[in-house]
Amino acid sequence: MNAVDTALAPKPAVRLISGNHACALGALAAGCRFFAGYPITPSSEIAERLSRLLPEVDGVFVQMEDEIASIAAVIGASMGGVKALTATSGPGFSLKQENIGYAAGAEIPCVIVNVMRGGPSTGMPTRPAQGDIMQARWGSHGDYPIVVLAPASVREIYDETMRAFDLAETCRTPVVLLYDQVIAQLAETVELGDTSDLARTERKWASGPRAAYQPYAADEDGIPAMSRPGAGYRVHTTGLNHAENGFPTQNPEAVARNLGRLLTKLDRHRDAIDSWQTINCDDAEVLIVAIGISARAATRALDIARARGVRAGLFRPITLWPFPETALREVAARARAVLVPEMNAGQLSLEVERILGGKRVEGMHRFNGEPITPAEIAARAESLAKAALAKETR
Repeated sequence: MNAVDTALAPKPAVRLISGNHACALGALAAGCRFFAGYPITPSSEIAERLSRLLPEVDGVFVQMEDEIASIAAVIGASMGGVKALTATSGPGFSLKQENIGYAAGAEIPCVIVNVMRGGPSTGMPTRPAQGDIMQARWGSHGDYPIVVLAPASVREIYDETMRAFDLAETCRTPVVLLYDQVIAQLAETVELGDTSDLARTERKWASGPRAAYQPYAADEDGIPAMSRPGAGYRVHTTGLNHAENGFPTQNPEAVARNLGRLLTKLDRHRDAIDSWQTINCDDAEVLIVAIGISARAATRALDIARARGVRAGLFRPITLWPFPETALREVAARARAVLVPEMNAGQLSLEVERILGGKRVEGMHRFNGEPITPAEIAARAESLAKAALAKETR
């Protein structure tokens, strides 16, 4: 493109928007055409935006009677061939768990946004928290795989919302977008380019002889082809353990074979799923691991700590589940200690301890609705570096 062409080309739109607004725009850009939800602070802006935007693109917005009905409607829309989304916060996310497990077991792609707030129970509706980390992975009963993405900025919410739909369609799985109240309602200036020509991921549709079709028979990628509605393929969908033909079974060999495939299918797509960010990790003596607003504070804390002579680095998992374990081990191998600031009683630090086995991991926990500040993280990193050095020189 020459200089004249560049000058005449449309420039990316620069907009001041909130995280929740970015989520709604990202969903539309990804091809979402169905939303079902119930108002709940601090996620309601997503529903409010989509109630106006979806009809403009021939999409459907439905305010349901509760959160259980919302996820059920989303599952039904997805089975009908439509990319579908619901959004909620902690209490509503709890109500959705049985049907999230159903979607995982029946392999129905959908996207669920959980804007975290203080808990337990009704908790603090207008205050931030990060207490749903483990629930996002283990909230429903039984063994099942799930993808959880944890964006930490307005632009990243936009991008990760689109990626959530791509992963849901590719892997035939529910994908959870998990971020806290601060990131949700924070306003930032972002550039949103034209996405009209963006290649959108479509699910694998069944083809070939109808009589030979088995809805849960998969090839090398571990993902069964879905039947497009109206295409004439016979499908039986159930939450019971099922064989390749979709019908319930308690045959141990069939259950082990099909549940085993379900539990391992994400492993074959880790190159597309895993995502993380590292800052100043090459020489870090103290590695900070954080998500959401805690990671934003930690980014500033790195400058404070290094100004005091403490070599601090940040590892931020963007894909929270499945956790990018290999990347964390490689980065943490060079550090003396690991600090995990989080707005809960210690959920992320438990996972980091499990992965790093034997490495000194210190949690920095807060659950009173106030974000952890950069100065507090820097001070704890400095203290941890001194303690680790003193231990080594004894």
